[in-house]
Amino acid sequence: MLRWPLVVGAVLVLFAVMAGAFGAHGLKNLIDAQGLAVFQTGVTYQVYHGLGLMLVAILGGLDLSRQLLGWAAAFFTLGTVLFSGSLYLLVLTTQPWLGPVTPAGGLCFMVGWVMVIVAGLRPRA
Repeated sequence: MLRWPLVVGAVLVLFAVMAGAFGAHGLKNLIDAQGLAVFQTGVTYQVYHGLGLMLVAILGGLDLSRQLLGWAAAFFTLGTVLFSGSLYLLVLTTQPWLGPVTPAGGLCFMVGWVMVIVAGLRPRA
């Protein structure tokens, strides 16, 4: 089993729960409904990819390429920072230059999932 994706994934999910509570209770009177929806999108993707990291950790115990799974975990982590992080900062700071960062995070998510697919199709290396 790959341990670091398990720990990082659990930390990301923990912080997503905290961010979701902050958005639901701390931000609801400070930003508009669209801002809350954007913030919630960041929370949702953070949860998905935190769980994805934990899945990668478990898959590391199977006869799959740990190198590919390690890369998948790295792309999930970077994707979460870029995607969810840029959405959080966009809502909290209203800095428009952060908008183009979000798709880079989405691309990292996609690359990570491709790595998991390839790891599932190839014998362990």
